[in-house]
Amino acid sequence: MTAVSVRHRSTAPPRLKIRMGNVNEGKGIFAPAVVFVRNIVGRKRFNQIRGKAIALHSQVITEFCKTIGADSKQRQGLIRLAKKNGEKLGFLA
Repeated sequence: MTAVSVRHRSTAPPRLKIRMGNVNEGKGIFAPAVVFVRNIVGRKRFNQIRGKAIALHSQVITEFCKTIGADSKQRQGLIRLAKKNGEKLGFLA
């Protein structure tokens, strides 16, 4: 007697691969400059600089919201909008 393995095929459609990151990667008017600088300074140093720039920009948005009297929900909305704009312009390439 021999054992035979039987594989059952799933009727479910194949799962889409989820990709984290910028959907506009490599696109946008500033993307070539961002990639150029990243290649010169190195990815690790570039990400440190980018993180500091993002933190500084968030602080500016926070101060602006304090000045105009916006609440934290509106502030979060402005920060999300800044991120989306940065992606479209290529700053997050």
